[in-house]
Amino acid sequence: MKTKLVFASALSGALLAATLSTAALAQAPTRIKQHNAWGAYTHNGGTGKVCYVLSIPTQKEPADRDHGDVFFMLAKHPGQSANLEPQFTVGYPFADNSKVTLNIDGKSFAMFTKGSNAWIENPAEEPTVVAAMRAGSKMSVTGQSRRGTETKYSYSLSGVTASLKEIASCS
Repeated sequence: MKTKLVFASALSGALLAATLSTAALAQAPTRIKQHNAWGAYTHNGGTGKVCYVLSIPTQKEPADRDHGDVFFMLAKHPGQSANLEPQFTVGYPFADNSKVTLNIDGKSFAMFTKGSNAWIENPAEEPTVVAAMRAGSKMSVTGQSRRGTETKYSYSLSGVTASLKEIASCS
């Protein structure tokens, strides 16, 4: 578990490199608190304060491949809707025009891809995804790399609710 916490802390920097502009990287993220598999973070960027929760997979398939940095996050961005935005990031490009499937305790959601990132296809489903994560126990994400490799990532949802409470008043 200690290794996961250290990796999650290191990964928060990679997260910002993948999701924020170069100007926003002038300041490092701040970890608010780690709750089991999920951590709560803030970052002050060029457009304001970004608050997010982040987790790394408990299992990566196929096991014999280098997946790079892989994480799932829920973020509150300044100037956007009050909804948390789910985002999935991998360390390789997804197949062009491919879809990723997010599965939370048997309920599936479609995600669209761009480069090495994926977002919920229907933004109106974002609150449903967050509610399912709060109520759920396990989550998986499946996709296809640009090379054609089918990939699957498993996550524990233990700690997501507590981490979301940490950023609830974030603005």
